[in-house]
Amino acid sequence: MMEIGTLRGLGTILVFVAFIGVVLWAYSSKRKKSFDEAANLPFADEETDAKTRDEEASRSKK
Repeated sequence: MMEIGTLRGLGTILVFVAFIGVVLWAYSSKRKKSFDEAANLPFADEETDAKTRDEEASRSKK
């Protein structure tokens, strides 16, 4: 049977490998375009809200 220290060591190695995998995935050049699009989503929403406000303001003036 394995000792608890061995199990903890294997668990640590597993988590470290998973962490390295996530880092490689996040910094992959293939993902850059989708991350850039996601980063600009809040600004795209403001343009839509501004257009909606302008349309509502023009309707209320009539």
